[in-house]
Amino acid sequence: MELLTLTVLVGTFVVTALYFKLPIGVSLAISSVLGALVAGAGFPVRHLVEGSFAYFDPILIIATAMIFMEVIKESGLLGTISRLLIEKFYNLPLLFLILVTLFIMFPGMITGLSSASVLTTGAIVSPALIMLGIPRVKVGALIAMAAIYGMIAPPINVPVMIIGGGVDMPYIGFELPLLFATIPLAFFSSIYFGYKYLKNIDIEKIRDKLPESHYEQYGIRLYIPLFLIIILMLGIRIFPNYFPALGTPLIFVIGIITGMFSGKKINIIRMTKNAMKDALPVMGILVGIGMFIQIMTLVGVRGFLVVNCLKLPSVLLYIGIAVSMPIFGAISAYGSSSVLGIPFLLALLGSDEIIVGAALSLIASLGDLMPPTALAGIFAAQVVKIKNYFSILKICLFIALITAIYGILMIIFANPLGKIL
Repeated sequence: MELLTLTVLVGTFVVTALYFKLPIGVSLAISSVLGALVAGAGFPVRHLVEGSFAYFDPILIIATAMIFMEVIKESGLLGTISRLLIEKFYNLPLLFLILVTLFIMFPGMITGLSSASVLTTGAIVSPALIMLGIPRVKVGALIAMAAIYGMIAPPINVPVMIIGGGVDMPYIGFELPLLFATIPLAFFSSIYFGYKYLKNIDIEKIRDKLPESHYEQYGIRLYIPLFLIIILMLGIRIFPNYFPALGTPLIFVIGIITGMFSGKKINIIRMTKNAMKDALPVMGILVGIGMFIQIMTLVGVRGFLVVNCLKLPSVLLYIGIAVSMPIFGAISAYGSSSVLGIPFLLALLGSDEIIVGAALSLIASLGDLMPPTALAGIFAAQVVKIKNYFSILKICLFIALITAIYGILMIIFANPLGKIL
């Protein structure tokens, strides 16, 4: 019975998402209802409502973080930082690429969305990278991979929150494992794509085409929202006795209010509408995932998956993780984390759960490169003005393969890594 229910759950999700092209959150909700009916649980309203609120905290974080990103973009802060990086470090190619990579990753790090990185900092810095001599397709690949790693890097990693929520594991202690999972790969991929092109640059030829700096007009005040967010986020972790536990959404609200008065004049109503337009599909996915997991648990499918994963030999289990999670992530990296990440983590309970969770989220993130959705690849192609996004995906394959292997190695050596990190 569990196998039939699982087939209905996954089959309905795939058909409604790919064939009927319904929003992924709606597809997950429909799949949950049909799965419950097939399993004989009827129409479990209580479980559907309870599941829809399972990821309420990440939803609030995404909503407030997206508004914050719109505010600091419109205030002039992101453009100012981009120009500063290019003018000060263009003659130090290695350091320049590292700083640009962190700059592109930043929106993903605080929102948990790869698309946030591509469409904000990626869009701001891409014209300058192209003018500095890096081919468009390589710039697109650099932005796409940095955005994916940003989505997984701390402080906000939604796939890990989803996996942790499914096994009652709190989102605590993930900072160093997630940095270990992302930063080395992010720096390697950017150097791989761009380093050889950044030589003998004449900055004067492109200075007038760089993003506009507003530092002379507003001074250090322009940076206050960013400094405030960093201080409040790090303070509670480093000095818990001296900093109030405000909660991430409230911290972003404080940053939003501060950003309204730190730089260029901002229409906060328009900013909020723009941010919610980008965030609503992802928030809908989290509501649908909560329902999906709740029904999987109710009808016994989750236990069925765990039992069968435990029966797999270690080699097949690792191959299954490396192959199935990115492929399923083509529909949604968040969906992959819930449907596959939770059973895989439960099947690996003998290993350090935090390291395994971080590694699973890294592998699931590769779904943002997988057609037909390929969010990171498609948006990166739009940003660098390339019509065929497959040209970007093609040159990302090597880095994606290294990422999958790196993630599997993290799982294999989870216990030693856990002791170190």
